[in-house]
Amino acid sequence: MASGEAKLRLYNTLTREKADFVPLDPGNVRMYVCGPTVYDYAHIGNARPVIVFDVLFRLLRHLYGASHVTYVRNITDVDDKINARAARDFPELPLNEAIRKVTEKTAAQFLADAKALGCLDPTVQPRATEHIAEMIAMTQTLIRKGNAYSAEGHVLFDVKSFRHGGELEYGKLAHRSLDDMLAGARVEVAPYKRDPMDFVLWKPSSPEEPGWESPWGRGRPGWHLECSAMSEKHLGEVFDIHGGGIDLAFPHHENELAQSRCAHGTPMMAQVWMHNGFLQVEGQKMSKSLGNFVTISELLNTDKFGGRKWPGEVLRLAMLMTHYREPIDFSVEKLEVATKVLDGWYRLVGDGKASETSDYGSRVLNELRDDLNTPEALTSLHVSADFARDPDDDNGPARFKFAANVLGLLEMTASQWFQGGRDDVVEIATLVTARLAALNAKDFATADRIRAELLEQGIQLMDSKNAAGERVTTWEVKR
Repeated sequence: MASGEAKLRLYNTLTREKADFVPLDPGNVRMYVCGPTVYDYAHIGNARPVIVFDVLFRLLRHLYGASHVTYVRNITDVDDKINARAARDFPELPLNEAIRKVTEKTAAQFLADAKALGCLDPTVQPRATEHIAEMIAMTQTLIRKGNAYSAEGHVLFDVKSFRHGGELEYGKLAHRSLDDMLAGARVEVAPYKRDPMDFVLWKPSSPEEPGWESPWGRGRPGWHLECSAMSEKHLGEVFDIHGGGIDLAFPHHENELAQSRCAHGTPMMAQVWMHNGFLQVEGQKMSKSLGNFVTISELLNTDKFGGRKWPGEVLRLAMLMTHYREPIDFSVEKLEVATKVLDGWYRLVGDGKASETSDYGSRVLNELRDDLNTPEALTSLHVSADFARDPDDDNGPARFKFAANVLGLLEMTASQWFQGGRDDVVEIATLVTARLAALNAKDFATADRIRAELLEQGIQLMDSKNAAGERVTTWEVKR
């Protein structure tokens, strides 16, 4: 980070304060974000942390250099929810084969969804099933140190053993006492537990369930253990930022923090814990029973929400209109506003390239330095757009495009945007040319037929004349 620039300040869930961010190693700024459990297609609520932490990843790359930031986002591909979905969807297959079908399909869809949302690929995308040895090793360490115990084929973490200077550390991320956490948690009651709050590190697998050989018999890891093992493998025992949705703060992140600190004997797992707020749809909690449960794929590819498909960039902008820590109401109205804004911005920048440096971009970056304040960054963009429209500023649109790119916006050309990223542009261009020829030949019946055919495909035509007075036709996807 250059001297004289505003410092990056981030809100830490652990301390409940916003503070200057000072990386452990400016040459390798490290961030871990909990990714999907791939038992089903990701829903719109899952899109929020994907977009939020992509913006943070982009910001860190701007501040420290792209080669000096390591972003890890895992894929959980072993979980009881996956087992249940596999048995339901592929009852004719052995469970392990069914599980592979489910996880391969849903993981591929998640990666496609993240790309459609304009997100950069993380540096590393580890899968839980590729880190079983590390999970077993961490579990053995916790047993050896007296923080875990084996019972009836299970290994459990002893939450009351997580202490520092005699004081109980468990619960400090959630800012809740053990009694409060027990009262509000869905805790599995089991006779082999020493305490109801003790959580599973390893559990036995039946012959038909996925499992790996371990010192405690054939079994599989607990969810919390997976992230601790993967973050240590790719980022080290202590790293800079751990992120995810606020729903993960307890028990998932609380348990990660406990087992990682105890295993490594460190005073922290991550310097900063960041959590994005909840999402509701049209003023209600998203649920299948209310009929407002919608996946990213459905938003992108069907007319389930608002009667039309929504480009990924529209979904991205709609998310960024609300500060990441605040709850967000995801609505058709919000998407319509985002669409209108993007249409105007793409008309401004046209098909030109972004300027390499931009005072507009510096303003956006300064807003993001204040705890990723995307609403203020967007306000800055709106102001910059007004300046960029100055006809005497030939470079204004290019500088504006660079500023929008900081947020992962306007990364295509105006032609690509208004053509909806369609892969049949050649066929459309052929029809447009044929219609233009029909018009010039005064064959209006053919011209009208082609216009109607294109409109049926969601393509609207705009007729005008060029400087020589010749008829020209352009097209865009009907919104």
